[in-house]
Amino acid sequence: MRAFFNKRKKLVAALLLLITASGIFAFNESDKYFQIAKNLDIFAAFYRELNTYYVDDLPPEKVIHKGIEAILEETDPFTDFVSEENLDDLKFMATGKYGGVGASINKSGEWTVITDVYEGSPMDKAGVKPGDIIVSMEGKSVKATPQEDISKILKGAPGTPLDMVFRNPVTGKETPKKIVREEINVRAVSYSGILANDIGYIRMTQFTENSGSMVRAAFQQLKQSTPAMKGIILDLRGNPGGLLDEAVVVANIFVDKNKLIVSTKGKVKNWDRNYETSEMPADVHIPLAVLTNHSSASASEIVAGAVQDLDRGLVIGQRSYGKGLVQTTRQLPYNTKLKVTTAKYYTPSGRCIQAIDYSHRNDDGSVDYVPDSLRKSFTTQGGRAVKDGGGIEPDDKVDPTFISQVAITLIRKQFIFDYATNYYYSHPKIAPAAAFSLSDEEFSDFERYLDNKDYSYKTRSEDALETFKTTAKKEKYFDAVAKELETLEQKMKHDKKQDLLKNKTEIKRLLEEEITNRYYAQQGRIRKSLVWDNEVNEAIQVLHSPERYRQLLK
Repeated sequence: MRAFFNKRKKLVAALLLLITASGIFAFNESDKYFQIAKNLDIFAAFYRELNTYYVDDLPPEKVIHKGIEAILEETDPFTDFVSEENLDDLKFMATGKYGGVGASINKSGEWTVITDVYEGSPMDKAGVKPGDIIVSMEGKSVKATPQEDISKILKGAPGTPLDMVFRNPVTGKETPKKIVREEINVRAVSYSGILANDIGYIRMTQFTENSGSMVRAAFQQLKQSTPAMKGIILDLRGNPGGLLDEAVVVANIFVDKNKLIVSTKGKVKNWDRNYETSEMPADVHIPLAVLTNHSSASASEIVAGAVQDLDRGLVIGQRSYGKGLVQTTRQLPYNTKLKVTTAKYYTPSGRCIQAIDYSHRNDDGSVDYVPDSLRKSFTTQGGRAVKDGGGIEPDDKVDPTFISQVAITLIRKQFIFDYATNYYYSHPKIAPAAAFSLSDEEFSDFERYLDNKDYSYKTRSEDALETFKTTAKKEKYFDAVAKELETLEQKMKHDKKQDLLKNKTEIKRLLEEEITNRYYAQQGRIRKSLVWDNEVNEAIQVLHSPERYRQLLK
């Protein structure tokens, strides 16, 4: 009996979601709905008997939620049960709004530190700075308090006060502050500006309510400030997506009215729909480059796919994530919801760019990417070949930039962050973000700052050698190559000082970004990072070369 239910526990858990007050229906034996009713009866009887006679108490909510989680493992990762306490997270995904103080935090030893303060937020108004240490909240010390717990306290209904004490990271002085929570609206457009004198740039971080109108307003402002603008870059890198309707609105900025942008098809045929542009565009002629990377997903891919399929512009960067699934929410009892994948979406050429096939699982339950051999070819409006089943492939591929192991360690251990804090308190002002740079003498000061600090790490080469040694020992080849391995190990042994110098340019850039963030907030950090951004610089070059732009579109 137990084996029977172990085998069916995931199905039974799903059936819980289907319990309604609609009564009992008669079903044909061959009908799957009969199986649902049958198994609901079995489950109800099973759980009733188990709960009555099992030797220990079984908490109902915990048991049922475990069953729900088990069945969700059989679906894609975007289908989820949303409990009442997590409804705010679901709302944030759609609106970009939440009640809070407008700051990011991170752990530093036993304390929690402010890492970013959003412009105009309650924290900003109270004069809180990045690097400030949270000492207490509502009169209670938060030393050694988990970051997640502090984050929950910082969030709350707009208008509610929060008494906090902060410690200055340099002077050690502690200052009490009353922070009044507000509705925080995370900007869908995190930065817009003119690059290289005549190229517009817009970075979009999410597709939430009204985000399309924000992108349109940013574009129109750029056109107004620079009438001779020669091209526009829409940066969707790292954008996880959001609302499908907003993706259509964004595409409509550059695509003419009444053009198909995306279509959706699912099990419920009445829900199938074509989404077309409905407004007059802002500009259908300006050269356009859309930047993507592997973290560009969902609505980001709808925009990139439409721009590509309609030959309206170029996609530059790396292949996108490959999420061609659409989710809707269904109301459940007791103020809970089911977020469920109800359809796949298709770009104007008819391709679905879903990269992972969740409908066919291996024996161990794992899923695979759609193999290249099964990916079908489609054509853009102008006759260019494009493929389905693997995200949006760029028209102009740019290799991703990888950070060195020493830089990763300096970031993870917050040495770059802490040095920027010290720099801020010893330099009243700096040059504008794009022009600011650290001198060689200041970089040497950073090296001295690292003296006696532990930033040891293993390089990828050392990890690979360690793996090889382990394998050689298992396969009994180690004795034969021991001397050669020892020689190689000595040659590869890295010197931290040398690694700093070898990666000086990269580390210097990370320092400059963190420092500009202290003076000019997030906008300053982004503007500084664009100076050496490979994908952005490639897009600028392409947009400055009409012949190359046209060639890539052929």
